Amino acid sequence: MFYVQRDAQGLLIRVEAAAYAEATGTLPADHVEIQEWFANVAVEKSLHQLKQSDMEMIRVLDDLIQVLTQKGVIRVTDLPPAAQAKLMDRTHAREALGGLSQLIDEDESGLI
Repeated sequence: MFYVQRDAQGLLIRVEAAAYAEATGTLPADHVEIQEWFANVAVEKSLHQLKQSDMEMIRVLDDLIQVLTQKGVIRVTDLPPAAQAKLMDRTHAREALGGLSQLIDEDESGLI
């Protein structure tokens, strides 16, 4: 059994396993609204995790491209013009912050 609170349109705005003062009713765990509520929460959590992971992967890819260009494996000019422009913008921003060394925390040093 879950305690629920609804808005003026009757839509769920809060679901809790324990009773709370603002609860306006209860629903069984197998009720479709409860299932949808928790499905949406799970989707939002997964999307948040992916967004955070995307930010971390951008740093990894940026470092990888830097290493590959420094070793002569690829040239920046091998990339499409839009990618070249973005890399140049990031390179300038990184240089303004002191280069690569400040972007990786000490606890992240073993990633690559």
